[in-house]
Order: sequence, then structure tokens, then C-alpha cells
Amino acid sequence: MARNPGKSRLSMAAMALILPLALQMPLSGCALGGGIGEKLPEALGGLPEGAPAQPTTPYQYPAVHDMPPARPTTPLDDAGQLQLQKELQGLRDQRESIAADPDAPPAKPPVPVKKKPAGAKSGQASGAKTNP
Repeated sequence: MARNPGKSRLSMAAMALILPLALQMPLSGCALGGGIGEKLPEALGGLPEGAPAQPTTPYQYPAVHDMPPARPTTPLDDAGQLQLQKELQGLRDQRESIAADPDAPPAKPPVPVKKKPAGAKSGQASGAKTNP
């Protein structure tokens, strides 16, 4: 009898698909029912005397996908940030003058400068902040 080459190719392709699945089935069975790790201590004669007991409640993983609550305050706008920068610079100048001459009387605190209303900015995109 002559062999049919198309039939042997079909059987080889079927074996190439079935063999990996058949080899994975025993491995996937270990992952389903608690696994061999839970039964291993009893099979080896039990746990040692100082071994801690197994926890009664399952481990609670941290809630990594929970979002924090909204902040109670809003971020500073440009005017508030500019005012804080000027106050900080005034305090730095005051500290430097005290460090330079400790016997001198303290300087007056800086007078806050009122910001002029913003007009149309030329050459800048709206909403872009300028670097001081």
C-alpha cells in the first residue's frame, strides 16, 4: 500500500497542536485546588515546633486603585504666586542685611505691590506663564 503524504502532514500538524496542550494540563491542575504547597508539611511529618500558625483571614492587599479625596484648597493663581515670591525675596533681603550688619536696626517690611490688571499679551499664547 502506498502512503498518502497529505495525510501524514495532517497528522503531524495535529500532533504539533495537541502535544503542547497535553503537556500543559498537568501543570495547570496544580494551580487550581490549593496546590501541593499546602499539603507538603503534613506529607513530611508536620510543621516544626516554632513555626507560626497560618493566618485565619486572607491577606488584604492595599487599595492601589483608590483615588485620594479632592484637596480642600485650590492651587495658587499667578497673582498669589507673584505676591509670595515678592514676600520671600523681601525676607531674604532682610536676613542678608541682618547677617551683614547685626547691630543695625531692623528694616521695615516690604510694602506689597499691587498688580496692574492684565491686558492683552503680545507674542504669548494665552495661559502660558512667564518665567520671573
